Amino acid sequence: MVVRRLPRGAEPAGTLTAMRVTPVTANLRTADIESAKGFYTDYLGLRDEEFNMGWVARYSTPRHEASVQLVTRDASAREDPVISVHTDDVEGAYAEARERGYEIMHPLTTEPWGVRRFFVRAPGGHVINVVGHQD
Repeated sequence: MVVRRLPRGAEPAGTLTAMRVTPVTANLRTADIESAKGFYTDYLGLRDEEFNMGWVARYSTPRHEASVQLVTRDASAREDPVISVHTDDVEGAYAEARERGYEIMHPLTTEPWGVRRFFVRAPGGHVINVVGHQD
């Protein structure tokens, strides 16, 4: 599902807009990525290993229509997110989360591996990783 965001300033006064979401990826907690990998690659067919940094690895279908991330523990934040929501406007999403009063769990940060992200707590308690990829 893709949610289209109006350009900043195009929405009616006083209206907050939804961010433009590109993929959403489930973050599945596992104690050992290598021992879990076969289930997702061989059985579920998520054969394309997009990356593996030891603490997080993403496996996708060949055309990248679906993917999961296996996570042992987030390397730079105090809480693990349950999903990663990718957006092309992470700066705007961060500003809007703050404007709406949502609890920021990890500040907007450019990580050493090249993504810009923040974590926000959703109503109900889930921690969401909102991420933009640097070009």
